[in-house]
Amino acid sequence: MLNDEEVQIKLKPWGKEIWFAHTEKYAGKILHITKNHRYSLQYHEQKRETQYVYSGKVKLIYGTEKDNLQEKILNAGDKFEVHPYTIHRLEALEDSQIFEVSTPELHDVVKLEDDYGRTGAGNNEDLDSKLHNQS
Repeated sequence: MLNDEEVQIKLKPWGKEIWFAHTEKYAGKILHITKNHRYSLQYHEQKRETQYVYSGKVKLIYGTEKDNLQEKILNAGDKFEVHPYTIHRLEALEDSQIFEVSTPELHDVVKLEDDYGRTGAGNNEDLDSKLHNQS
């Protein structure tokens, strides 16, 4: 959990996350996704989140079955809800900033596909940082 003064920057191969809140009840992040990059196709087992496109333009891939996913273009001012087991991914069509508020399970992620070779459940901050420096 973050203390009152702490903000964490998590480097990702697709950009970075700024964790500005992480309590027992909620979490807040800003995702910076670089143009033509995307985060993994993923789902959460417990975490519920709302993502708000603050700036930029992104393509949202989402659905409940991997073989039947939908696409939607989101612009600044658009938002979407992610419930547990909803498969989702954002791809930046422009450099984009996404505000995310969620339940506190920040390491609850299962990667189904990933452009950077990351697999499985959870986060690997060392690998993410190394891949960030290569992209």
